[in-house]
Amino acid sequence: MFPERIETDRLVLEALTHETVDLFEFYGHCSTGAPHIDEVTEHLTWDPHRTPKETKDFVEAREQARADAEGSEYVIRPKDGEDGAGEIAGMTGIDVDWDRRTATFGTWLRKRFWGRGYSGERAAALMDVAFDRLDLEVVVVDHFAGNEKSRRAIEKYVERFGGDHDGLLRNWYPAGDEVRDVHRYSITREQWRANR
Repeated sequence: MFPERIETDRLVLEALTHETVDLFEFYGHCSTGAPHIDEVTEHLTWDPHRTPKETKDFVEAREQARADAEGSEYVIRPKDGEDGAGEIAGMTGIDVDWDRRTATFGTWLRKRFWGRGYSGERAAALMDVAFDRLDLEVVVVDHFAGNEKSRRAIEKYVERFGGDHDGLLRNWYPAGDEVRDVHRYSITREQWRANR
């Protein structure tokens, strides 16, 4: 159902599986010891992995979600010619709510890959999957209030495809001892078709 591999002008997105990533390499990028991991995860919904077993369990859970047609995670790698070509730059995902005919996107990048426009490039590729391949009607993306880097990146591609800022969802996401506010954006299939 979900493509195994997606290519853009500068990126390769490969389905996150035991075959496409070395678990120890992947753990090195999402663990408590990874460079800049506190900055990378400050506004994310997951905490750095404490053990390789956590990384293994995460990959297995995402493989199961893919098999169950609930969504797919992809490892992001820059193509040849890009700084860091072939390295794991981060991850992106598409989660599907079939009853609502909606896809929700998420992403994270290692700090050295920030500011390159990769977020918008991979979002455009995932919209092709959501609307053309999966025949969904809406794509949703959100970010925590206060995450200015994500806000700027998201607003660029949402505007490009004619989407909307749906609003601020107060006390939306429980995170430890606090409940965080979330900004939500959406793009309909019709908006995407008119602006692609």
